[in-house]
Amino acid sequence: MAERWSVDMHPATATFSALGTTAEITTLDPAALADAIHVLERELAAIDRACSRFRIDSEVSQLGRAGGEWMPASLLLRRALAVGIAAAEATDGAVDPTVGATMRALGWDADFRVVVSRRDPVRLECVPAAGWRRIEIDDERRRVRAPAGVEIDLGATAKALAADRAAAAAHRATGSPVLVDLGGDIAVAGPTPAGGWPIRVTDDHRADPSEADGPVVAIHVGGLATSSTTVRRWRTSEGVAHHVVDPRTGLPAAEVWRTVSVAADSCVDANTASTAALVLGEDAPRWLIARGVPARLVRPDGRVSYTGGWPASEELACTA
Repeated sequence: MAERWSVDMHPATATFSALGTTAEITTLDPAALADAIHVLERELAAIDRACSRFRIDSEVSQLGRAGGEWMPASLLLRRALAVGIAAAEATDGAVDPTVGATMRALGWDADFRVVVSRRDPVRLECVPAAGWRRIEIDDERRRVRAPAGVEIDLGATAKALAADRAAAAAHRATGSPVLVDLGGDIAVAGPTPAGGWPIRVTDDHRADPSEADGPVVAIHVGGLATSSTTVRRWRTSEGVAHHVVDPRTGLPAAEVWRTVSVAADSCVDANTASTAALVLGEDAPRWLIARGVPARLVRPDGRVSYTGGWPASEELACTA
């Protein structure tokens, strides 16, 4: 995962738990931090109400219970579903928002703290994705529809969307340059500090930045996302599972890479590419190169590959 480093202008930072991960917001103007926190909390609450599959009252949960009928939907849910569909289209289905039943069958059917605290291993089942082309969005009538039995999981893109939205909204509200980090999904907005925003890239976003292994890179615009198979893991009847699934098989993606980091024009684009790379395995470098995507890929034994202009000399190098 990716961690933020402090910058020379002595910015102000706040960190708290949200969406099952760590949320962090930094403003270059310390006086802007309180207002920026408020904006971030508002955006996270909104994305949770719209997209959480662990809340019975969320719009995504209601869509799963709609029995294939049209359902009124907020602008945010429609936007989040459109982002998920766009990610699926861009990755030829390697990232698919219809993996809700897949994740439930693998045992991630509740808050992650509940999943890992269970005494007995989860009985692993194989449920391929239902197929992203089956989701319908009607913006004119403000409604959405999915076939009966299709369960939506926007975990691969909704958090990144929240990072993009929160960074932009906090900058608009405060005028300060802003960095938002949601468990390794990072977005920046506003004028860039001299030298860019330094970010330490690690396997685990929970690690202390001063102690974590990994290079430091700098981004100037857009976002950076790191997807990893090393953090969210739990026991199943067939061994240890992780949360990055191959929609085609309904099973955790083969661990060809333990971590993939991507810089892009937005956090959503970066997250889409980093998640797809984990799913694509050995084909990932070719896929990333064909699209000119700057990426850093780490194998389970620690060997590192780079694509699309990600600097091999990484310390404080510019990636976007």
